[in-house]
Amino acid sequence: MKRVTGIGGIFFQAKDPAALGAWYKRHLGIAVQPWGGAAFDWTDDTGKPTGGTTAWSVFPAGSDQFAPGTAPFMINYRVHDLAALLRALRDEGCNVLDKTDDGEYGKFGWVIDPEGNKVELWEPPAP
Repeated sequence: MKRVTGIGGIFFQAKDPAALGAWYKRHLGIAVQPWGGAAFDWTDDTGKPTGGTTAWSVFPAGSDQFAPGTAPFMINYRVHDLAALLRALRDEGCNVLDKTDDGEYGKFGWVIDPEGNKVELWEPPAP
């Protein structure tokens, strides 16, 4: 079974998300949107779109978005079959959270790694 197929997003906390987002926009050219993040559309080496996106977003310090993880960041990994992977992780004794989400942006599940980091697993919606 295929497991992780890529990185879907990087999320982290900041004391002042708006100011930090403005810094990234000004100094690194990241097109930070009013919702606090940016979407990087995938392209090939000629700049032609290839049908995927990686999200980047800043959350307020202390946000419960990463709970019960203990780190101020969370990485979202793209997966091929979320349900099968969550079953496999449970069978392997991993700390898989019971909650899952299924909506417009795809299916989401979470596992806590051995150091307490919340890891988000994302199965993108069908094209």
